[in-house]
Amino acid sequence: MHPRVSLHQVALIDAPTGDFAAFCAELGLRHCTLATPRLLRDEGELAAACAAVEAGRLAVGCINHPFALHPDLERDRGQAAEGLLRAIAMAGRLGAPAIYLLTGGRGGLSWDAAAERFAHLLAPCRAAATEAGVALLVENASPLNADIHIAHTLPDATRLARIAGTGVCIELHACWTEAGLRDNLADAMPLAGLVQVSDYVLGDRTSPCRAVPGDGAIPLEAILRDVLDLGYTGLFDLELVGPRIADEGPRAACTRAARVLSDMLDRLGA
Repeated sequence: MHPRVSLHQVALIDAPTGDFAAFCAELGLRHCTLATPRLLRDEGELAAACAAVEAGRLAVGCINHPFALHPDLERDRGQAAEGLLRAIAMAGRLGAPAIYLLTGGRGGLSWDAAAERFAHLLAPCRAAATEAGVALLVENASPLNADIHIAHTLPDATRLARIAGTGVCIELHACWTEAGLRDNLADAMPLAGLVQVSDYVLGDRTSPCRAVPGDGAIPLEAILRDVLDLGYTGLFDLELVGPRIADEGPRAACTRAARVLSDMLDRLGA
């Protein structure tokens, strides 16, 4: 398996973290993304992840963390920073170099006010992240996630990252249709800490609606060629969730996806 392929825990979110780590190792994957909602269920979840890392079976390339969902950016009164500080401590224990954030919804704020509010709420966590050697990232996410996030295009995510002093997680599923995509990628690339990969089948209307790379309409190989040409040197994270993944079976879909992406990266000389 190509060493830059990573698998996101969301695909097997109902499985214990230890089982997920074992599955990644069986596939020959060297990296994964873990999710704090799973890690926070009990101490055993984090302990299992630490055991996998310490045994050398797997490295945690990133952690996914929902930020101001208490209930949103406008009304958060400190819970967001408290939760992120816990996530940073987890990242430190796991040796994870980055955490990517869902910002939280805007509430009644305008986009610009919500972006400033996000930066303000994040401020108490910056020193802890720097001390732990953990980069904080914001992603671009579908507008259907407006209840939990404010950046829904790649330019918006890049703009938000500059306001908040973070990096960017580039979610290709949420930006592949954008005009001037290569230019948008080039603008984001100096801040890019993770690139997420999945496919989309035309006509799917559910949310989420991910597909195994190669099953849909996204010209992934061409986009990944641009990403590599623009100088990206990090991981490519498979984030697979939705009815197609469930119908095939998450383990089967993840196995097929990892092989497809690995072969694609080999062809591209990554």
